[in-house]
Amino acid sequence: MICLSTYAQDEFTPVNAGTDNAPMRLVSSSSSRFINQKILRSYNAVYEHKGSTLAADSGDLYKDDIGNEFFEAHGNIVITQPSGTVIQGTHLHYDASSQHAVLTKNVKMVDDQSTLTTNYLTYNLRSQQGTYTGGGRIVGQGDTITSQRAYYFENTKDAYFNNKVVVRNESTIIYTDSMQYNTMYRDAFFFGPTTINGRKGEKLYTEKGTYNTAFGVAKFNKNNLYTEGSRFLKGDSLFYDRNTGLGEAFRNVLFVDTLDKFYASGEYGKYLESDQSILMTNKPLIKYVVRTDSTDNSQDSVQLDTVNRENLSRRELRRLEKAEEKEREKLEEAEKEKQAELKNAAIKPVETDSIAPPPVRQNSKIDTAYMTADTLFSKVIFVRDYRPLDLKLDRNGGQLEDTTEVDYGDIDQVDLFETGDSSVVEEVRAKELTQVGPARKEAATLKPAVKKAAGRPAAKPKPVDSATIQATTKADSVLRRNAVMPTGQEQDSLMRKALQSAQTADTLLKDSTEIYADTARTRIVKAYYNVRVFKSDLQAVADSVYYGMVDSMFRFMGSPMIWSEGSQINADTIFMQIKNNKMDNALLKDNAFMVNAVLDTLKFNQLKGRKITAFFANNNIDRLFVDGNAENLVFSTNDKTNTITEMFHDRSSRIKVKMEGKKVIDYVSIRKVDQKVYPFKLVTQEIEVLPGFLWKPEDRPKSVEDMLNRKRTKAAPVADQKGNKDGSASSTGETISDPEGKVEETKATPESNPDKKPLAPTKETKPAEKPQNKPTAVPDSTLKSKPDSTLKVMPDSTLKSKPDTIKTK
Repeated sequence: MICLSTYAQDEFTPVNAGTDNAPMRLVSSSSSRFINQKILRSYNAVYEHKGSTLAADSGDLYKDDIGNEFFEAHGNIVITQPSGTVIQGTHLHYDASSQHAVLTKNVKMVDDQSTLTTNYLTYNLRSQQGTYTGGGRIVGQGDTITSQRAYYFENTKDAYFNNKVVVRNESTIIYTDSMQYNTMYRDAFFFGPTTINGRKGEKLYTEKGTYNTAFGVAKFNKNNLYTEGSRFLKGDSLFYDRNTGLGEAFRNVLFVDTLDKFYASGEYGKYLESDQSILMTNKPLIKYVVRTDSTDNSQDSVQLDTVNRENLSRRELRRLEKAEEKEREKLEEAEKEKQAELKNAAIKPVETDSIAPPPVRQNSKIDTAYMTADTLFSKVIFVRDYRPLDLKLDRNGGQLEDTTEVDYGDIDQVDLFETGDSSVVEEVRAKELTQVGPARKEAATLKPAVKKAAGRPAAKPKPVDSATIQATTKADSVLRRNAVMPTGQEQDSLMRKALQSAQTADTLLKDSTEIYADTARTRIVKAYYNVRVFKSDLQAVADSVYYGMVDSMFRFMGSPMIWSEGSQINADTIFMQIKNNKMDNALLKDNAFMVNAVLDTLKFNQLKGRKITAFFANNNIDRLFVDGNAENLVFSTNDKTNTITEMFHDRSSRIKVKMEGKKVIDYVSIRKVDQKVYPFKLVTQEIEVLPGFLWKPEDRPKSVEDMLNRKRTKAAPVADQKGNKDGSASSTGETISDPEGKVEETKATPESNPDKKPLAPTKETKPAEKPQNKPTAVPDSTLKSKPDSTLKVMPDSTLKSKPDTIKTK
């Protein structure tokens, strides 16, 4: 045995001492000695090799048969690289020829961006690449990442994690099975099922994409889903900014709010967390589930539009969930059958401009209404901020007015998001998702400092956790063992459950809706430009539509037109209200008109007035009031010969119709009554239609697919192509008011803006009083006058049966 001094390296010179195989040089030690003339054992030794220093409490330096040098060290291992990276451990095996090091037990590697801890680490000092396979963690700049396996590249600051990867920071917890992460820029790249849970309750799911943990920006492009409370947003591509609460989805977009029973689809969607708003374009489609069972008159079953679930007690929530589950089981099968039926349903065209009613299942308890437009927008507001319209509707008709009706008011158009060209934005972001960072790796150098991308600051490193390595690795092992990792296709399961919930009406006692009136929220829906609606027994078109869930009121504006069975309805503005998921009332305001084809001919029953008010019972018209220059023009038919016999023309201040089922049981003309009956052979083109008559069956949506792919063509009404429907001068705008209590302004009408471009608001103007237009008179000798008690009439364009008597007042 030979004892050596501290600097006795010259006596132990390897055979290969070239530049590539430079030997390890003993810098210092407290003592050294040879064992069996082959092994140099040093205590408190410090070695230098190719710029790096290796220190340990004790170490053995030896060579194999071909002259390769190895270093075995134990206790307080410290490896320091020229870049400043420090690696610590308890045991070390170092291959000098390949510069490959294996460190075990309480291993810690610290560089300028992160700290890696594990119990087993392989690291190459030449390539500066490290690997652990027995579990470990990396902590840096606010992110703590644990996994079973990891590969770390110090030059590029990139790490690849596999097998139960968990990322934790102040705002999120990420669960995945495969991830690439850059410790400088805090970019995470996912290559498999991944769940991101936000501390505020928001959640993200994807199977491929990127997420920046510093800025909270996500860009996903495979099986993506965003959820926040009762809201769900999915699309083929998904963008999310946590700081602004903005989410954008592209292609095959679907948005669901299970609390408000609202769901919409389209090709582009933009969601904002602050007001839970969703903006959808490019063939957007809203679906609304309604009841059609005429025998269900339950007063305890209401849609939970005005109650926030977060404000309910646990007992009420349990009761609500049980009721939902019970209702869902009853309605799921019926809804599936109805969806399949609606998909294939279509309204068959006829050669005579008459429209046959679409097929309707008589025993169906639920139905779905579909709505589309160029732009759909919906958001949540406080119920206290919503101002429902007071239309002053009276089922008994109310007081007859001599002058023009009260201005009930419409809604105000609210500014939209600046959407720009969504297809261009989508293309740019899709390209960004594919840039995982190879250019960054090529540009990285082997120097201590990694070059930073121009204009993109790297986050400052935070102090290393003071907990011991042993304690943290044990805690990480428990964390990974208990972590619930995504397995794939979770978004399909979540969306399926969300849709089922959205299609099931809530049940809650009415009294509980009043308890939370101050904090209750409700959803509003706005549709802009080329609005189309399709339901199995009702179709509609309009320029814009507003819907408030708090009072279930639809407002159709901009030349609205509605078809129901064989009837066509139009007015300047149409209001329709739903109660307990059933039609309750409707108001046709200004230039109200109802038309119905007769016997598949070119003759039409017509009903018009300044306004028409309808009340419903069990989804059928119960009573009807026509006010303001009311006119009814009806062609009477012979049921046996199926031919037209005469035309009845009735004019008065008001026409009142009462019905039972679909049969007229009472018909009354009130004040300034003028009634005539024309033999059919004396009916001329001048008198067979009322001023303002418009028949547009070609604009009627025939199916959901037809509604999505075809827009209506507008045409001026009969009597005056340049004026209003009643012959008055046309106005340049329509005054509307906001139900949320905002100021009034004038919205440009589609007729004055055929290109659909937004116009600047103008001051409120009132249209001039509209002159009355009466049909062309004929000589009295040609009229067949009958006493009022014997006149036969078909008063309503939607009515099929004749009353036995006509009353006048």
